[in-house]
Amino acid sequence: MKNDKFKETLIYILVFCSIIILSILLTSSYRKTTEPKVYYEVYLDGKVIGTVNSKEELDNYIDSKNEMYKNKLGVDRIYSPNGLSTQKVLTYNAEVSSVASIYAKIQNEKPFTISGYQFTIDSSSDTKNKQEQKEEIKTSKIKLYITESKIFDEAVESLFKTYVGTNEYQSYKEETQQQIVTTGTYINNVYVKDNITIKKVNIPVTEKIYNDSNELAQFLLFGENNKKSDYTVKSGDTIDTVAFANKISTEEFLISNPSFSSSKSLLFPGQKVVIGITDPQIQVVIEKSVVKDEVNKYTTIERYDSSRQVGDDEVIQKGENGLERISQIVEITNGNITYVKPISKTELKPATSKIIVYGKKQVSGVGSTRSWGWPTNSGYTISSNYGYRIDPFTRRRNLHTGIDISGTGYGSPIYATNNGTIITRTSHYSYGNYIIINHNNGYYTLYAHMSRFDNRVKVGSNVTRGQIIGYVGMTGSATGPHLHFEAWYGGAPYRGGTRLNPWTLYN
Repeated sequence: MKNDKFKETLIYILVFCSIIILSILLTSSYRKTTEPKVYYEVYLDGKVIGTVNSKEELDNYIDSKNEMYKNKLGVDRIYSPNGLSTQKVLTYNAEVSSVASIYAKIQNEKPFTISGYQFTIDSSSDTKNKQEQKEEIKTSKIKLYITESKIFDEAVESLFKTYVGTNEYQSYKEETQQQIVTTGTYINNVYVKDNITIKKVNIPVTEKIYNDSNELAQFLLFGENNKKSDYTVKSGDTIDTVAFANKISTEEFLISNPSFSSSKSLLFPGQKVVIGITDPQIQVVIEKSVVKDEVNKYTTIERYDSSRQVGDDEVIQKGENGLERISQIVEITNGNITYVKPISKTELKPATSKIIVYGKKQVSGVGSTRSWGWPTNSGYTISSNYGYRIDPFTRRRNLHTGIDISGTGYGSPIYATNNGTIITRTSHYSYGNYIIINHNNGYYTLYAHMSRFDNRVKVGSNVTRGQIIGYVGMTGSATGPHLHFEAWYGGAPYRGGTRLNPWTLYN
């Protein structure tokens, strides 16, 4: 009986061991004949957020869930966020996530992207080789995100037309400009001065993305604060006075109101005009040759006769203006003249001086209030008038406090505009080398950016109208050789005086 139970137990043990061995052999054989499966681990900024069967399936799901962005931006496809990556893995078993659950995790962490271009505008190179400035310089880099590179090209083309004029730019581009025969202008070059770099990137949909060239052109011209307002013309208004009253330059007025051809265009009461405050994001440069006939204003020679009574004055020779043909190369940046290079000057008709004889010699150092001399040679160009403009150095809007007289050439003489006394002869980071004259009649004049002073004038020296006091230069804050000329009344500049528009001396 015991032997039978022993045999039965032994049989059970043998059967169990056989089953174990057979199971091991079958499992081993299965693994030898089955390949591991390919899966994709999904990483977001280096952190695993799940595993999917197909990378393509995840990409397609992301694209399908963002039709709104595709319609808004006019693109064909939406892509995964920057920082999302997948890594192929081989394994027999994997815990697979649904693409919907992976999408939900991504959506809460980072924005999806589109394929586009990043344009970086760097204007910092403009300040190289300039004298040290104490004012803050606007040199920050601007990054723009654009769906297609041609949109940027079209926007810049629009700015070229704005600054040059549509017809003039078309003639320049098609090389159909008329050559200068006697007088006129000829555009030599139109270009963007800034350093611009382009690279293809995936752009987060939360960024400001431009897909319209007109919208981009408005930003490049007016900046982020596209401030425009209407102004109703009043009786007596001119383009110059309206621009000044609204703290914009005449050039800005013409940009916002392209129906006006020049600052001399007439306004009528009740007319609506646009006041646009520009904030250019790029620098559009126009280089052109200019040949023009300019009036050479006659000078006034004052003579004194001690035998005549005070008030017994006589004009013994009438003045008559001359005429000169002037050739220049002019550089214009964003509508403002920044450099004038004189080429030639031909006298077409000589000027005749006006000669006045005054009774009793005038006290030395006291200037006349009846007539003022011009501070430079003839053949000049007014490169910037008294009024509001965007400063070419700080790129900020401010009042230009004088008139800039360019085109007579580096080192050409600067003259005292009237009798007076030199009260300042010094240098300044912005004015450069400059002189202030007290005309002892209530008026003061300031002459800036001189290359050097005339050695004969010192502080305390009396000077006469037409006397050389210095020479044209570009010291201080100057884009090219010119004289910055200011007029003050009732006190010295920045010492109690009132600033005047210098043209009031000559009107």
